[in-house]
Amino acid sequence: MPRLNEDAEVEVKLDSAGAMLQQAIPAILRRGLFEAPGSRIVAVVEFASTTYTGHAADEDKDPQVKLRVKLAEVATEGDTIRLLREVQRAMYRQRKMNGTLDEIGPGSQDVEATVAALLAEQPTEVEFEVHEERKRAQRGGNRAEQF
Repeated sequence: MPRLNEDAEVEVKLDSAGAMLQQAIPAILRRGLFEAPGSRIVAVVEFASTTYTGHAADEDKDPQVKLRVKLAEVATEGDTIRLLREVQRAMYRQRKMNGTLDEIGPGSQDVEATVAALLAEQPTEVEFEVHEERKRAQRGGNRAEQF
């Protein structure tokens, strides 16, 4: 893969394989997005680069990279939406303070504290595993009763 100059502008495009995004958005929200153009949802998304396109040095085109959605979770409750927006704002402020943006927004500048506040109200991995184990046990018990 060719190396780019530090000042090279790389154009980012989304890969057309959007199945992960489709699965992450509940049907009621997909309908809402369709019925109300311009409406918004808030999500945590993980991307992976899938392909890149370079151009000859004398071409007046930016290099391109395509990203594919690998994981996505959409906020569906008011408190989670509010906290994710605060995380976005905190990350924005951090980028601004690092010199990549022009304006600093209002509010806290502590990204870690904001993320910790968000996670404090969410199930832990252990709680999730206990929940899944209970579901498996219930399904197993129901099957035994059917026979």
